[in-house]
Amino acid sequence: MANSKYEYVKSFEVEDEIMLPNIIVVRVDGRDFRRFSEVHEFQKPNDKKALDLMNECAKVILEHFPDVIFSYGYSDEYSFILKKETKFYQRRASKIHSLIVSLFTSVYVTKWKTLFPQKDLKYAPSFRSRIICCASTEILQAYLLWRQYDCHLNNQYDTCVWELINSGKTDKEAEEMLKGSLKQDKNELLYQCFNINYKKDIPEIFRQGTCTLKTEVEDIVKYKDDGCPVKRLRKKVIMVHSENIASMRFWRKQLSLSKELGQFTADINKTRPEYVKSFLHESKLLPYTWIIIRIDGCHFHRFTEVHEFEKPNDAEALNLMNSCAAAVLEEFKDIVFAYGVSDEYSFVVHKDAQLYQRHASKIVSAVVSFFSSMYTMRWNEFFPHKEMKYPTYFDGRAVCYPSREILIDYLAWRQVDCHINNQYNTCFWMLVKSGKSKSDAQNYLKGTQAQEKSDLLDQLSGRDNYYSRLPPMFRLGSSVYWDKEMKMLENEQGGAGKSRKIVVVKHRNIIESSFWEAHPEILDEKCNNGFTTPSVV
Repeated sequence: MANSKYEYVKSFEVEDEIMLPNIIVVRVDGRDFRRFSEVHEFQKPNDKKALDLMNECAKVILEHFPDVIFSYGYSDEYSFILKKETKFYQRRASKIHSLIVSLFTSVYVTKWKTLFPQKDLKYAPSFRSRIICCASTEILQAYLLWRQYDCHLNNQYDTCVWELINSGKTDKEAEEMLKGSLKQDKNELLYQCFNINYKKDIPEIFRQGTCTLKTEVEDIVKYKDDGCPVKRLRKKVIMVHSENIASMRFWRKQLSLSKELGQFTADINKTRPEYVKSFLHESKLLPYTWIIIRIDGCHFHRFTEVHEFEKPNDAEALNLMNSCAAAVLEEFKDIVFAYGVSDEYSFVVHKDAQLYQRHASKIVSAVVSFFSSMYTMRWNEFFPHKEMKYPTYFDGRAVCYPSREILIDYLAWRQVDCHINNQYNTCFWMLVKSGKSKSDAQNYLKGTQAQEKSDLLDQLSGRDNYYSRLPPMFRLGSSVYWDKEMKMLENEQGGAGKSRKIVVVKHRNIIESSFWEAHPEILDEKCNNGFTTPSVV
């Protein structure tokens, strides 16, 4: 990072390392997926293609992250388990769960057309994620038993409800008939009224959920001169269904799980959800503090090279990021401002906001997931002639700032960093394009000051004040906020009708106080721009 007088704001960041010997579980849940399934007309009570899509996303997670060795999912949720001794991103909770939910979301959007070729995505799907710290294999076993039992209970209930509805009952009548019923009662209802044997007639994927895990297989890598095959062991991701994933029998069959996580020492038949929930790694952000949700592209340097982004700045790539940031402000009304440069964005959540009751993981994951979803969905709008070769993803974190002044210093720090990095990159790529190697360009710029770089750009370009003539988006980054501008809406008679605030993307100097003086409503400490936060599931 660039050195500046604003660097002190980094001291407000809090470490969230998950200590050994805790086993890390990342649970991903659909965000308002009931509405999503209705809008996209998923088959009830279970849509096989929708479950296959979730399973494909889980498979990619295991293939992409070597330390994720097992997952279990049903409906709109998935739990990912990491190796016991993992050092994945230094075991930082926010980094781990945000990366996983971001990639999961991007893959969900990318693979949608494969599973639903006749259905368009009508709006961006998104997920939330959280960390569960299992202090022992016994707690992990109890967690898995709880999730699979939940799968069974929910599926049995939903199967009964939809059979009753399909037979002519209303939603309310079906729910009333099932009130207080036990498992056996539901089994008898399905068999006697609809001739359905729950265990035999309902597919395993619906009743038991899906396990995704890694196993070792022998692959032929080449043949010797005499025709004999040369074999190598490699990891392969497979999907299985099991009646009891928390049983010793199932665990012993999966040698990789026993090796990386340990053995289950006894079978358990039931567990208390309250007990397992007590191991949730959850922190509430301090009340009445400004919250920054900062997201950064993961391995974005490689992503830009593979997709041949223009260097040092690709205007369309930046406009795509800005479009996604604007969508985030429209989706989350408690976010009042955003500042972005390159592959990062910082979102300001109002100090009085009660978004997700200020639970850090829920806020971070919801924002990161929604941003990732929009990035993937809108790619073709900005790169119509360039196929996305693989889905990108982001990590996120939350930091609290106690005052408006410190918050503004944080944003100033990011803009100073934007200027220093962009000036350096502009010089670097101009040197490379002039014929120098990347190594020579780096050595040439080592130790140079801002004025020296500015003079170098004038010399290489043959133009005075070259850097100051660059587009403001490159030099100043992008600020996104609800502006005082009013967008006129046509009424039925074609008149002006009503008006509303709009989200704008501007490229301004936010270090100087003049910007904030011109827009006092952005960080108004007494209200949240007049918006009320919609209820979020």
